[in-house]
Amino acid sequence: MTDPLATELDAAAVRVYQLRVTHPTDLASQLASRAGLSREQVSEAEDKLATLGLIQRSPSGGWVAISPESAAETLIAPMERDILQRRIAMAATRERLHTLSGDYLEARSMRSAKSSIEIVEGIDNIRAVIDDLVRTCVSTLHVLISGGGQSEAGIRAALPLDLELRSRGVEIHAVFLHSARRHRATAQYMDALSGAGAHVRCTGILPSRMQIYDGECALLPLDPKDPQAGVSIVRDPSVLSFLGQLFAHCWAQSTPFPEEERPTAQGPTGTERQVLLLMASGRTNEEIAGRLGISQRSVSRTVAQLMERLQAANRFQAGVRATQLGWLS
Repeated sequence: MTDPLATELDAAAVRVYQLRVTHPTDLASQLASRAGLSREQVSEAEDKLATLGLIQRSPSGGWVAISPESAAETLIAPMERDILQRRIAMAATRERLHTLSGDYLEARSMRSAKSSIEIVEGIDNIRAVIDDLVRTCVSTLHVLISGGGQSEAGIRAALPLDLELRSRGVEIHAVFLHSARRHRATAQYMDALSGAGAHVRCTGILPSRMQIYDGECALLPLDPKDPQAGVSIVRDPSVLSFLGQLFAHCWAQSTPFPEEERPTAQGPTGTERQVLLLMASGRTNEEIAGRLGISQRSVSRTVAQLMERLQAANRFQAGVRATQLGWLS
């Protein structure tokens, strides 16, 4: 079935429409003669006009031309009703979900009981937990990153979260192994963290991977050799106190990560800088446009200009390069 909205009117169809307004009872052959078209062209034009509701069959035969306003109302009104019904359904669904906010906060407070140690398995569940902890972190994040070179997939997942924390003023202290500096992607990640204002150091030995959020919650791997095996979420005060002392010991034994000299090229300002910050934190063009109240076309143009200035092949490289230049500090 032909989609009316996909129907295009060419010059022949417009001419036939004009003639149907003035000669509603003409046969197709007569209309063809007036328009200088073949009968096949007239029939094709009339099919297009009928699809859009611009002409209708009359009881006495022939075609009757309908005003464009009436045709548009007939064609679009059902779609507008459907859109309205969908908006109402979306609003109702949003309201139902929002009513669960109190239950979520209550359950979260129960989960956060000081004596709790929770086990989380499965990479998707682990990422969901980390996303939640990042959203609620307000002051500090202390990290031990064992294993030397990190996977590029892991870096792509971690860097936007780190930049989001820095944009909120959260102090990040991260300790890597010395060997991580010899891994290109990890060295770029370390430099990106430093450029964003995080405190990055290196050491020769680390006991395990560890993340401590606000001194109130820690993530430890169930199997240090397999980060995807699962994590334990620790909120017990005595265990957190020990982990805090362990991190302090590792930090004291580490040395500052040597940052590369950064060019002093003038960074972006105004809307361009806001776009860069949101782009670096992993936001899509649509999300950036919504946050800044500008069109997606403007966002796409700004992103393209930034990537050209940064000589970046993708958004991840652009984020790394921007931090190297000090544009995200």
